Amino acid sequence: MPTRTAAQHRADASTAYDAYLAQCPARHLLDRIADKWVSLAVNALADGPRRYSDLQRTLASVSQKMLTQTLRHLERDGLVTRTVTPAVPVRVEYELTPLGRSLLPVMRAIKDWAEEHMDEVHTARANYDAPS
Repeated sequence: MPTRTAAQHRADASTAYDAYLAQCPARHLLDRIADKWVSLAVNALADGPRRYSDLQRTLASVSQKMLTQTLRHLERDGLVTRTVTPAVPVRVEYELTPLGRSLLPVMRAIKDWAEEHMDEVHTARANYDAPS
């Protein structure tokens, strides 16, 4: 079997994504959706469109800059739509796209798992940090 060059590996990766390859676009997408604010924003949008200020209240401690950046990334990736309604003041709403909705069960499962197992994680951390 002949040896393959890095360029050949990259060419193959563009047709069959492999997140284990450093330059694979799927790896970059995994980086994006693994972000805590992305996970929380997707979960917050589960029940339908929400205004920016409503999302900011729901995602306690998120900065305005981080929420704006997160929503822009989600919009760019096709997971969220942004709708501007001309009014005074202007009304801006965010909503999951069908692609974003397909991600929702995974994000919801991760959030639910974290909430359900937090006591066990606290115990494990305390045991690990205890002096031997």
